[in-house]
Amino acid sequence: MAHKDNESNGLHIPTSRQKSAEDFDIIIGFLGFWAVVLFGVTVWMEVTGQPALMWALGLLLVCAGLWGMVRLRRRLPARRGRRQN
Repeated sequence: MAHKDNESNGLHIPTSRQKSAEDFDIIIGFLGFWAVVLFGVTVWMEVTGQPALMWALGLLLVCAGLWGMVRLRRRLPARRGRRQN
């Protein structure tokens, strides 16, 4: 009886859950945030005349990872809508 209550409340998660682009959105957001931070730090280091090579290389790596994640995300199914009751 409790099992049926969970299904009617929308709390049941199917075991054969298909991966969707939603799973990559979190990683893309995380990488995007750090890309903005590293860009700001790199610009600041360049403007103040301090060595910025390592910051720029870090920015390059984060941007490459972000680009790769966006390309992978395009191959997956679109975002799912909310469950209909």
